[in-house]
Amino acid sequence: MSSITLTNITKYYGNVEVIKKFSGVFEDKQFVTLLGPSGCGKTTLLRMIAGFEKPTTGEIKIDDVTVSSANNFVPPNHRNIGMVFQSYAVWPHMNVFENVEYPLKIQKIPRSERNKKVLEILKAVDLSQYAERMPNELSGGQQQRVALGRALVSNPRVLLLDEPLSNLDAKLRETMRFEIKEMQKKFGITVVYVTHDQTEAMAMSDKVIVFNNGIVQQIDSPVNIYSNPANQFVADFVGRINFLDADIFEGEIKFSGGQVMKYSGDKRGKAVIAVRPENIKIRTDEGILCGKLSQAYYLGDVNDCRIDVDGTEVRVIREGRTYGEIEIGANVWLDFDTYHVFEK
Repeated sequence: MSSITLTNITKYYGNVEVIKKFSGVFEDKQFVTLLGPSGCGKTTLLRMIAGFEKPTTGEIKIDDVTVSSANNFVPPNHRNIGMVFQSYAVWPHMNVFENVEYPLKIQKIPRSERNKKVLEILKAVDLSQYAERMPNELSGGQQQRVALGRALVSNPRVLLLDEPLSNLDAKLRETMRFEIKEMQKKFGITVVYVTHDQTEAMAMSDKVIVFNNGIVQQIDSPVNIYSNPANQFVADFVGRINFLDADIFEGEIKFSGGQVMKYSGDKRGKAVIAVRPENIKIRTDEGILCGKLSQAYYLGDVNDCRIDVDGTEVRVIREGRTYGEIEIGANVWLDFDTYHVFEK
């Protein structure tokens, strides 16, 4: 399959800079997710890799072939990439077999070879029994599999997916995440995936690139993105987290309400202490911070608690079996397993 190399890529629409200078390498057979809020530039970057947009500056290579530069631009149909869109874009007048076959017909592949390839792909995406069905006879998940099959049938060097699951219901989205990941492993293909859903990014990716306002905030594995966020934006965008204002002095952190905890780090001055709800323990004897249990929500597998600490709400996630152990309004102590310090 293929690697993708982007060097000093920028994109302007008029005077608006949508992508600020970006360089990166997406390795062969790697699943790379471009993650960020709507309008942050991730889809624009994907479309530049596909060839639907041309970078204002910079160079894009697929393997050792330059597909976009100041002096060279290879159109999408000559880049040998597969593309799956948010809207599926399944031809309504063609049945499943014909939809998947279409790219091969455009390439003038002989009929016997086309039939063989389409049947192989339909089996891979679990649609063999629906080959004669029309799109309006399929569920959303089945239509998405048709789009995936059509993108894969030509043995593309790279598979690009632009929020392909956003039109599916929550349960089907969860199922399709794992199906797409399994297909990527089966075909050994390089995937670039665009989403604003951090759960999708965490579940599927080898590498996650977090964008905000056209600027890359962090490039890392899902584990490090979650456990060691580069800044407050990444910490907030990926997962649930509490932010507590504080002042840091040598040897201690003083929170805005006046409570103090020991500190052995090297940061000083105004700061934000970031701690994830699952990394806080509630105690009834003593701990780092004292507060009052203001609310608790039983969600089956978890007990989702809210603690009032000097007027600041702190969220704590506990096991579901702990629900009701502490009365609403009771004084409690909080201990932090791990936390992050961001300069304010």
